[in-house]
Amino acid sequence: MNPWLLEEGSSGSSAGPGAAVGAGLVGFAIGSETGGSIVSPSMRCGVTGLRPTFGRVPRTGAMTLCWSLDKLGPMARSVEDTVLVLKAISGPDGRDLASVPSQLAFDAGADVKGLRVGYFPGWMNEAPATDVDRAALKAVSTLGMTPVEVAIPDWPYDSLNLILFAEAGAAFEDLTLTHRVDELKAQVPDAWPNCFRQSRFLSAVDLVQADRFRRRLRRKWRGSSPKSISCLCRHCGTRCL
Repeated sequence: MNPWLLEEGSSGSSAGPGAAVGAGLVGFAIGSETGGSIVSPSMRCGVTGLRPTFGRVPRTGAMTLCWSLDKLGPMARSVEDTVLVLKAISGPDGRDLASVPSQLAFDAGADVKGLRVGYFPGWMNEAPATDVDRAALKAVSTLGMTPVEVAIPDWPYDSLNLILFAEAGAAFEDLTLTHRVDELKAQVPDAWPNCFRQSRFLSAVDLVQADRFRRRLRRKWRGSSPKSISCLCRHCGTRCL
């Protein structure tokens, strides 16, 4: 439960680490995230969560949900504490081939004045943004940082969930085929058991197209739009690499 409001939960999937850190039961914890499971519990429990870049921290020993998206990262009561933990758990690790050598330069005493902080103006002016979010944006200017409006293409990002569902279905294939998935408590339409079952019927063509769309997004967000184009992708209605 949320240690600050016991009537509410702590979100997921790293609800336990978030609640333990928020309640002061531990100095820090290791959270796991595929699509928000470090960030969301940290926000709910009022702690600092650091979601590392994919490949910085080896995932050896952790349960797999999605090989190409799973990440492990620290949850603590301050930014400085998360960096100390991150330095200790960073890779590489030969047992996780996705982990790579990385360097981490962080100066807790550095002046924040002049730092550029990007934000989406449309998100801040309407739901689900709250007064707390808007106050945080105002604090950016108060501290001497520079708020910068940013934008991302209006593309169907939800279609990328197909990659998550396909990989999760593969990771839990044995659980599904032996019907042990039937023993899990939550069996509502959008719960993981039904996602595992439904993933058996995903099209390989759709999975390839989703992966191509992901590569296109990577190039776009790096600021280097691809110059060569090929076939029309029905997921986003435009031509993708």
